[in-house]
Amino acid sequence: MSWQHRVPRITEDERQNRLARLRKMIEAEGLAAVLLGPTESLHYFTGLVWHPSERFLGALVTPATIFYIVPGFERSRVETLPHLPGEILVWEEEESSAALIARLVAQGGRLALDDGLPLFFYHALAAEMGAARLADGGRLIRDLRCIKSAAEIALIQYAMDLTLDVHRQVHGLLKPGIKSSEVVDFIDRQHRQAGADAGSTFCIVSFGAATSLPHGADGDQVLGRHDVILVDTGCRIDGYHSDITRTYMLEGGNSAFERAWWIEREAQQAVFDAARIGAACSSLDDAARKVLAKHSLGPDYRLPGLPHRAGHGLGLEIHEEPYIVRGNDAPLAAGMCFSNEPMIVFPGKFGIRLEDHMYMTAEGPCWLTNPAAGPTEPFS
Repeated sequence: MSWQHRVPRITEDERQNRLARLRKMIEAEGLAAVLLGPTESLHYFTGLVWHPSERFLGALVTPATIFYIVPGFERSRVETLPHLPGEILVWEEEESSAALIARLVAQGGRLALDDGLPLFFYHALAAEMGAARLADGGRLIRDLRCIKSAAEIALIQYAMDLTLDVHRQVHGLLKPGIKSSEVVDFIDRQHRQAGADAGSTFCIVSFGAATSLPHGADGDQVLGRHDVILVDTGCRIDGYHSDITRTYMLEGGNSAFERAWWIEREAQQAVFDAARIGAACSSLDDAARKVLAKHSLGPDYRLPGLPHRAGHGLGLEIHEEPYIVRGNDAPLAAGMCFSNEPMIVFPGKFGIRLEDHMYMTAEGPCWLTNPAAGPTEPFS
C-alpha cells in the first residue's frame, strides 16, 4: 500500500491558509509583496516544485494575488505541475525577469525577498528597483515554516517510521566483512521499495575510527568484528524529510565504547528534558554540554566532546530552523520539529551519534522515534 493511502498529502486548503498568514505579515510590515524563488518556500506556499537554475522561476505574492514568473518555454510544463491558482506571467530569453517583477511591484513599494534567492538575482532586482526597496523576507518565511501543522507532523512521522524500519533491516544485514558501499546501496533500495520519494536523500555508513568523523570518511570501508558502526540516513515523503542515526556494536565487551554510549544517551535525554514551551533553543544545547562536562568531556567544542550543535530543525529542508545551538535565543513553540543529536567524538578512535527527532506540543516535547536501547541494541 502506497504512503498516500496511509497519510494524506498537504491539501490546497492548507496552502491557502499558509498564504493567508503570509499576506497578513506582508500587510503588517508595510510591504508590497514577497518574492519566492525556486526554493522549498515556493513549494511550501504554492505547492510548485522547481529546481533552481540561471533562469528565474518563482512566485510574487501580493496582498491580493499570486503571479507566477516563468520562462516562456517552461510555461506548458508549469501548467501541468501541482500549484495553487495564480496568473502565469512569462519572460522570454532576451528579456529580464527582474524587470518584469519590478513592473509588478507597486510604485515605491518594498519587496521582501525569499532568503534562498541567489545573490546574482538580488543584484538584478537592485539594478531595476534600487536596493532600498528590497527587504529580507527570510524572517517572515521562516517564522511561518518552522511551526509545523498536524499534517506536516504526520508526514514527517511516516517518513521517520519508514527510515527506522530500514535501520532495523540494516542491523539484521550487518556482518563482519561487509562493505560500507553495500550497506549504502541496500539502504537506498529499501527506501525506494518502501515508497520514499526518490530513495535515500543521503546516507552515511561508517565503521571503526571513521565514526569519529561526523559526516563520514571518503572511500569504502570493511566492517571488522569489533568495529563501532554508525549509520545515518533519511528519505522524503511528499517532500518532508526523515533523518535518523544509530551507533552501536554487534557484540558487547568494549567497556570504553559502552561507557561513552551511555553518556551520549544521557546527553540526548537531557536535551529532551530541557525542551519546554518558551525555553530558548540554546538552553537545550547547554543541557547536553553540561552532561558531557560532568563526565570530563569538552567543554565547549573541545574534543573528546561535542563538536557541533545539538540539533537542527527539519521539514521540507533537512536542516532548517529552529537550530538547537548556543546563542540562539529563539523560544520553543508548539509545532517546532527538530533533531536531538549531541554527538560525542573521540578523535581517531570512534564517535557516537544517537539522532532522534522530536516536536513540541503545548504540553511539551514528543519523540518522533523512540531512542535506542543500548550499545548493542539500537532499537527500543
